Amino acid sequence: MHLMQKVNLMRASERKSIVVVLGVLLTAWFGGANAGVLADDVTIQVGAAETDITPPLGFPMAGYFHERLNEGTKDPLKARAIVFRGSGQQAALVVCDLIGIWTDFSRLVKEQASQRTGIPADCIIVSATHSHTAPDYCKALYGWIAARNPPVSPAAMTGVEQNPERLAWIERLIENTVQAIVQAQASATPVILESGWVEQQVPVAFNRRFVQKDGSVRTWVGLEYADTIRSAGPIDPEIPLLLAKSLKGEPKTVLSNYALHLDTVGGMQWSADYPGLISQALQQALGPQVVSVFGTGCCGDINHVNPRGKDRNTTQFIGESIGKTIVNGLPTLRVIDQPVLKVRSAVVRVPLQQATPEAVVESVRVLKAVQAGEPVDFYAHVTAHKTVMIDQIRNVPRLVRDEDGALARRTTHGLIGAGDSLPVEINVIALGQDLAIVCLPGEVFVELGLAIKRASPYRQTMVIELSNAVETYYVPTRAAFAGGGYEPTNSTIAHGGGELLVEEAIRLLQTAAKSVE
Repeated sequence: MHLMQKVNLMRASERKSIVVVLGVLLTAWFGGANAGVLADDVTIQVGAAETDITPPLGFPMAGYFHERLNEGTKDPLKARAIVFRGSGQQAALVVCDLIGIWTDFSRLVKEQASQRTGIPADCIIVSATHSHTAPDYCKALYGWIAARNPPVSPAAMTGVEQNPERLAWIERLIENTVQAIVQAQASATPVILESGWVEQQVPVAFNRRFVQKDGSVRTWVGLEYADTIRSAGPIDPEIPLLLAKSLKGEPKTVLSNYALHLDTVGGMQWSADYPGLISQALQQALGPQVVSVFGTGCCGDINHVNPRGKDRNTTQFIGESIGKTIVNGLPTLRVIDQPVLKVRSAVVRVPLQQATPEAVVESVRVLKAVQAGEPVDFYAHVTAHKTVMIDQIRNVPRLVRDEDGALARRTTHGLIGAGDSLPVEINVIALGQDLAIVCLPGEVFVELGLAIKRASPYRQTMVIELSNAVETYYVPTRAAFAGGGYEPTNSTIAHGGGELLVEEAIRLLQTAAKSVE
């Protein structure tokens, strides 16, 4: 009789002991960097690791429409990875303290991590927390790739980053992000998984869009503004949680997820923003060995500014409050009895907006005016940046002249000439029928994340934005495009693109759920 057939005939307590022993043996057998996957009947393995990705002093900072050069470090930036192994599959999620994940960066990390771990590239997700006190690295990344694949035309190097120190950091950024995945896989051991959610009751998140008397929607004006009628949308107070413990009950890692925009710090120093404080709270409560992996929820229209108040919550208050909520909620989590791992992914081609010759010419004019220090309407500035981004993807040859490259912020190699739609990846990692993790590109509106959660066939679903691609910029709803405001202005995709992502995410969730019945 086959060993597992014998195991199935034993009493539950005896069967559990056998499975634990098998899990330990398999850990020893597959503990190397190119570890294999587990049999369906064996306890799932999870590993986690973090690496440092803090840039050097003086590197450009992200988050706004003008250049800011870093002046120091408030707290370090990290890449934090969690790897799942079991059920004939593997999956990795690495979350970086970055403003976003450019497609070129995610492709490089996926390719190198896959080569070094054996995890398929489409089962590796590269995500960002969206810290605004993180590096503006797209120009340096473009330069790093261009240095290895020089363009035929010398003019095409106009404005391309060639600072050796900045290019060297890009090398470290790629390597250390890959290393987080490699180390997480190497640390994978059989675990007990617990999942559930808690509600953030202390108010730290608010919808930042407001309906006006004329039917338009404005961002940031607040409820006290004379023409404001009401908030234009909801928030998502849930904090989905996954806790991985060793078979002895020792905490290893916590994966958490909350929908709140990361722009709470300000200043000119590197900072991981409030997720760094969540990590501190978990390590203080559970031990320094715990790796906190925080995935930003769908918060394209959510920030930390109370529309009825004059004072803004500080980063310290926000991080400590969310951290306390998570720590207090851990005892309420339920064990995932049958954590069968299922991984699904799909590429969706999201239609892009237009970048006509007239629009590109106007955008270059606006950018030249900004460079000359002339007063420019904020929304015109935003539109100019968005238009030259679309021009890179849609138009071959590009309408922006090579001589104007310094203005146009070249940001992509791999997406050049993609056409009238943007190919973006959606990923689902499911654990039994208890928990599913959905990863989407761009800054996604909270309503879209809530729609996925409500349609999900899983007991708990966490939706993580800013994964694998940021070239969408914002991902609004159709209604938001109709209302207007900052976010639809700063989106490269056409109306309905967000709903396409929701439909595909739900399809992947349904497919994964049916496969474990």
